[in-house]
Amino acid sequence: MDYAHPEALIETDWLAEHLEDPEIRILDASFFLPAMGRDAEIEFELRHIPGARRFDVNAVADTATDLPHMLPDADFFAKTVGGMGIGNNTRVVVYDALGGFMAAMRAWWMFRVFGHDNVAVLNGGLVKWMNEERPVNKGFPPPHATQPYKAAFNKSLVRSLEEMKNNLDHKTEQVIDARSAGRFRGDDDEPRPTKFKGHIPDSINLPFNDLLQPKKAFVMQPAKELKATFGYVGIDLDKPIAATCGSGVTACVTAFGLYLIGKEDVSVYDGSWAEWGNRDDVPIA
Repeated sequence: MDYAHPEALIETDWLAEHLEDPEIRILDASFFLPAMGRDAEIEFELRHIPGARRFDVNAVADTATDLPHMLPDADFFAKTVGGMGIGNNTRVVVYDALGGFMAAMRAWWMFRVFGHDNVAVLNGGLVKWMNEERPVNKGFPPPHATQPYKAAFNKSLVRSLEEMKNNLDHKTEQVIDARSAGRFRGDDDEPRPTKFKGHIPDSINLPFNDLLQPKKAFVMQPAKELKATFGYVGIDLDKPIAATCGSGVTACVTAFGLYLIGKEDVSVYDGSWAEWGNRDDVPIA
C-alpha cells in the first residue's frame, strides 16, 4: 500500500503467525462510549485474541482530573506497561473490538507520546479477526513477568488547552476535528454532553471514518487515498497539524492516518471537545 510507515499497521495474517512470539505483546484497548451499553472488560473475558492483555484507556490515565482518559504522567505509564510485561524494546500490537478505530489508535499514540515507537495497530481489529474466524480465548490470562520500562514524555505530540487557545492567534497548526459533521456543526449532541456545541474556530472537519475503506469495515485506506482525503479538505501536509475530537480518542485515528503517509509530528489535543466545549473562556464556532 506504499505507506511511509508500513510497520505501524499490521495485518491479521501476520499476527496469526506471530501469536507465540515471546518478543511481542498484544494489547486489547477496547473502549465503548457510555451510550453504547457495552462493557469492554466483560467482552474481553468472553473473547480476545490469544495472548492479549487489557489496556484500558480509562485506567491508564490521569485520574486526578474530571476530564475523560487524559494522559497519565510518565512514571504511571511506565509502571503500568512494565507490569504488562512490556519493556522498552518490546514489539507492541494493539487492537480493539471496534476495529481499532475507537481506542487502539489512542493506545498507539500514548506509547509514542512516552517514547515507544515499536508499536503497531491491527488493521481491522477484532472485527476483522472474528470475521475471518480466527481463534479467540476466554477468561483472563495469567500476568506476564514485570519488565523494567523507562518512559520519556514527548511533549511535541500533545496539545493543551492553552496551546490550542494560542493557536487561534498565531495559526501555526492546522486543526483537524475528527468528529462527525453534525457534531462539528453543533447540530448533534455530544456522546458526553457539554455546555456548548460546535467546534474550535478555524478548525477543519474530517470525520475519522473517512480514512477507512468504504467497503471494508475498519480497514485503513491505501496511502494514495489517504493523501487524497486529506488534500480534499484542504490540509497541507507540509505544515504542522493538531488533531482534536470529542475526548482525544478518535483524534488519534487522524494522527495515525497521517503517520502512515509520513507525517510523524502530528499532535493531539488531549482534552478535545470534552474540555473546550465546557468552558466559558474560549471562542466557539
